[in-house]
Amino acid sequence: MDLKVTTLAGADAGKLKLSDEIFGLDPREDILHRVVRWQLAKKQAGTHKTKGRAEIARTGAKMYKQKGTGRARHSSARVPQFRGGGKAHGPVVRSHAHDLPKKVRALGLKHALSAKAKASNLIIVDDLAVSEAKTKILIENFAKLGLNNALLIGGAEIDAGFKRAAQNIANIDVLPVQGINVYDILRRGTLVLSKAAVEALEERFK
Repeated sequence: MDLKVTTLAGADAGKLKLSDEIFGLDPREDILHRVVRWQLAKKQAGTHKTKGRAEIARTGAKMYKQKGTGRARHSSARVPQFRGGGKAHGPVVRSHAHDLPKKVRALGLKHALSAKAKASNLIIVDDLAVSEAKTKILIENFAKLGLNNALLIGGAEIDAGFKRAAQNIANIDVLPVQGINVYDILRRGTLVLSKAAVEALEERFK
């Protein structure tokens, strides 16, 4: 698959041959769904917590005598049916993460890249770097490329000026190639890869 390469200013910068094994697959929604679920489950904090009857700071004395009152038998005031008592079967601090095979994760990334390529939402730029770290200039460049909701993936290191200029633009995310992931690819409309990012991805999936 050959794709046109542009500069950030929108000028033509030649063509680049992309691997069909990475960018030419027929996207499978079931694999993408599995990977996104795995990512979001791993990201979930799991810090929700309520106190059970054993954690309530309340007297342990019997509420009233066992017999003779005409009322139901009760002992502790910490039980869930009383106001101020513990919560029965409430949430506890836990991890929501689950396992997903490495092969499925790698396949999910390939399918996410292929989905963007198939939908013509993939742009290759020669380099993610700016001579002047100005947000206004970067917004003008993005307008030429038609970018208003995009994920931009650079090489192993992102140009500091470019990152600083892009961080205040709404709906624009910038990541180094080692941070590329299925969820971020799918949540943005357009995927922008630098030539260095394409080379790194093809090396990664050899």
